[in-house]
Amino acid sequence: METLTAKDLTLGYGEEIIIDDLNITIPKGEITVFIGGNGCGKSTLLRSMARLLKPKEGGVILHGEEIAKMPTKEVARKLAILPQSPVSPEGLSVLDLVKQGRHPYKGMFKKWSKDDDQAVEEALQATNMKELQDRSVDSLSGGQRQRAWIAMTLAQKTDTILLDEPTTYLDMTHQIEILDLLFELNERDGRTVVMVLHDLNLACRYAHHIVAIKDKQVYAQGRPEEIISCNMVHDVFNMKCDVTYDPMFGTPMCIPHGRGRCLIKSAVEEARQARKAESLV
Repeated sequence: METLTAKDLTLGYGEEIIIDDLNITIPKGEITVFIGGNGCGKSTLLRSMARLLKPKEGGVILHGEEIAKMPTKEVARKLAILPQSPVSPEGLSVLDLVKQGRHPYKGMFKKWSKDDDQAVEEALQATNMKELQDRSVDSLSGGQRQRAWIAMTLAQKTDTILLDEPTTYLDMTHQIEILDLLFELNERDGRTVVMVLHDLNLACRYAHHIVAIKDKQVYAQGRPEEIISCNMVHDVFNMKCDVTYDPMFGTPMCIPHGRGRCLIKSAVEEARQARKAESLV
């Protein structure tokens, strides 16, 4: 059963077409990662799936309903999106930020409830932000700040979470921290997670389903071990590489070709020179 479907979707800005007649299905209860070169339309597609960008043609179906025809708050109760590099008002506390995730459940006459308190508490606990709830968001480290924003999306209590490059500008430690958190949310709660990632090896490690985008279309989609190959990487990223397997996780791992200091070649050359010197003695 799918949770999100794009049918004959065409997207663009002004006269420029970014995505053209695209069809895609997001598997329910899995982690899906969009990959592709810069400017290929990954973030544009994600924005459209969250109803932040109106299609030029086609549409997005959310749980069997056309998302464009659904009330805004109904969409927000089913789907949460975390844009790239979100910015909070100066001085806003983590607690107040997370409380904003309950906005879709508020109405003119509906006051803050015990359900709201529980949703916020669970979101803070799930992201390990409880001890930092009184800190201002702008005083946090990059990884902490990203966890605070994820806590806000969790407070929405949606089955589906969309994240646009959630590890951008984070160091290696915080990248893994955020991706581990999202993996745990998927494993524990069965939440559908859709992300844009640039690191192909991390995408292979964490995704159940990968969608490669090229030339305004889906070039390939499926499980990482089914679609990641030297030919795919060359076609999508215009980069030569070798594909092996991650020794720890068994997932595909890409080793890009390129110029750089190569210890193996240096060692081979040193051995060759040593043999040549010995032959002259």
